[in-house]
Amino acid sequence: MEPSEEHWHNRAAWDRLAKKQDRLAKPARDIDFENPLQSVDGPGWLGGDIRGQRVLCLAAGGGRQGPIYAAAGAFVTVVDISPAMLELDRRVAEQRQLNLQTIEASMDNLSAIKNDSFEIVIHPVSTCYVQNVAPVYQEIARVLCPDGIYISQHKQPTSLQASLNADQGEYRIEHPYYASTPLPPSPHPNLIREDGTLEYVHRWEQLLGEMCRAGLVIEDITEPMHAKPNSETNSFAHRCQFIAPYIRIKARRMGKPKTHLFV
Repeated sequence: MEPSEEHWHNRAAWDRLAKKQDRLAKPARDIDFENPLQSVDGPGWLGGDIRGQRVLCLAAGGGRQGPIYAAAGAFVTVVDISPAMLELDRRVAEQRQLNLQTIEASMDNLSAIKNDSFEIVIHPVSTCYVQNVAPVYQEIARVLCPDGIYISQHKQPTSLQASLNADQGEYRIEHPYYASTPLPPSPHPNLIREDGTLEYVHRWEQLLGEMCRAGLVIEDITEPMHAKPNSETNSFAHRCQFIAPYIRIKARRMGKPKTHLFV
């Protein structure tokens, strides 16, 4: 499968963000390694101990996610489309002597990875960067072991549809729900959209339904809290009082996945 135009565009965008040390390309801090699992698993979905488990950090380069899970005792593989983001992971792993390997690949094409390779897949916010989420979930179900855990976070559709700034105190829907084309570029730097990337609005039917159709059973859902009362109008915390930006999902692979794209 040939990489898409969006793949090359977003690969270049994330290389730029990594090189200029964007907020999402900052390696984990010393404090994150004091109790590593707690710093990334607030809900306790991983049971408090992942030592010896094989963990895939998917579309998760940047020197944070992978090193933290490796510090918790897991055998970690980080997959990302950006060589610059993966270099941050390798640098942190070398500095801290962590068990971590990297693979440059797109989240919807994990052909370099064998079936049933991981007990856990961690997938931070990134499905917004592909037009079709179905192949992503199918690949995740394929590389997960039976009964394996999939933890992901996604941008909520309404957050991507809505205006970045308030108009007379109100945030308005600006972009269609049933769209197959990427969102227009963000007019200014902000905490909702990543500068220079192509992003898509995905319907709930796609975000949740395609996950279930791939053979992943949803066990729990949370909405990370970012709203703050009395925050300044147009700030991230103010907008989050009206529109929840993210949803976090715990799912599990039950039995064999329905679709195998690669063997």
